Amino acid sequence: MSFLSRSSSALFLLALGLGAGCQRTPQSGPAKGSAAFWLTNPDKSVLFQQQAAPAWSSTAPAAGTPVIEVDDKQTFQTIDGFGYCLTGGSAELLHRMTPEARKAILRELFATDGPNIGVSYLRLSIGASDLDATVFSYDDLPEGQTDPGLAKFSLAPDKANLLPVLKEILAINPSIKILGSPWSPPTWMKTNGNSKGGSLKPEFYPAYAQYFVKYVQQMQAEGVRIDAITVQNEPLHPGNNPSLLMLAEQQAEFVKKHLGPAFQAAKIDTKIIVYDHNADRPDYPLTILNDPEAKKYVDGSAFHLYAGPIEALSQVHNAHPDRNVYFTEQWVGSKSKFEENFPWHVRTLLIGATRNWARTVLEWNLAADPQQNPHTPGGCTECRGALTIDGSTVIREDAYYIIAHASKFARPGSVRIASTASETLPNVAFKAPNGQKVVLVQNNSKQAQPFSLRYQGKTLTSTLQPGAAGTYVW
Repeated sequence: MSFLSRSSSALFLLALGLGAGCQRTPQSGPAKGSAAFWLTNPDKSVLFQQQAAPAWSSTAPAAGTPVIEVDDKQTFQTIDGFGYCLTGGSAELLHRMTPEARKAILRELFATDGPNIGVSYLRLSIGASDLDATVFSYDDLPEGQTDPGLAKFSLAPDKANLLPVLKEILAINPSIKILGSPWSPPTWMKTNGNSKGGSLKPEFYPAYAQYFVKYVQQMQAEGVRIDAITVQNEPLHPGNNPSLLMLAEQQAEFVKKHLGPAFQAAKIDTKIIVYDHNADRPDYPLTILNDPEAKKYVDGSAFHLYAGPIEALSQVHNAHPDRNVYFTEQWVGSKSKFEENFPWHVRTLLIGATRNWARTVLEWNLAADPQQNPHTPGGCTECRGALTIDGSTVIREDAYYIIAHASKFARPGSVRIASTASETLPNVAFKAPNGQKVVLVQNNSKQAQPFSLRYQGKTLTSTLQPGAAGTYVW
């Protein structure tokens, strides 16, 4: 997460939003001949609430009504999940709650039954991110010392808060997928000896590859399977604390000669994902994927959207359709407005990223306190969590509702299916593992918009207010 890169980007101003309290209703499936309909309005009059179920009809929609045709015979990528970044600060706030309050909110987030929203994917920081209270790695040493054999490697910093919370989450949803991303190597591996900026010294490439090996192995020993890692969070933004500058050629060298072979030798099947930065530089992942020796170790590329167009994900997919695409981070600003933020994130990320081949959509930090703490010195001071946690009191914010519209219904293993593209009614469709069809539609106009969904010759009609989003399930 790079606050400095956002502050200079006009795009992030569009992505602002404001939190709100939660309105929750028990879940009920669609009645025969109808579709379940879940709605959020940007004015907060309705926040992820189930509505009256629109019925399917054999009658053609009224003349002039826009029609979104859903075709499950045409399929695209499989979905791994929707979720958040469980920062160290998020875990600290959750761990401080009373056991009863923590259990309740974790069930609401990660359980898949009843009214719970079924978050299915989490991103962790390998070592500290800028939303930890302090900067740390798993092998910190006094200045001037080195540990190329990693004899002092330890997950101890994560054992205070992160691992206890993760184990509670895994008890609720054992199949949740977890991605690890480093913000910085240990400072003794870096050219500037500092947690902020600098590059990885070439002589420590082998040691840093083993650092990843030890991380995956020791997390597994704690009962936490790391499904994937990215090589470096925001490798072109060395101004955060912590951070690292790693150019594309350096990342390719590290993957093909060190990290990939190290995982192979240790029989680690954790996926290696490259880039993990903004969509304005598709040349970065393409440089790595165009190197056959590097590509053979790479599962895919990860993106953020503080700069560049979401369509860049398709550019990378089309050049290497045998490799995957992931969307791994977008923030919500604390000085932002829900009525602007919610429509933008749904339209551009839930719909836009998945229509451009993303297997995941992850919002940034899961939780912050009312003052947007904790964070490192120089870390983000305006990052609003999906939850605001004050002691054991929880307020559900923008990203909670954004992710809920997809995570509850497009479960892992869902496949994106074809649906009519529309600028006025952007949408995306999935076929879930249980066979249900899931369609997310957003009204990207300034007027209330009636429209019809058509599937296998039958139609249903619904209306969304300006900026509103609805998820339809049958």
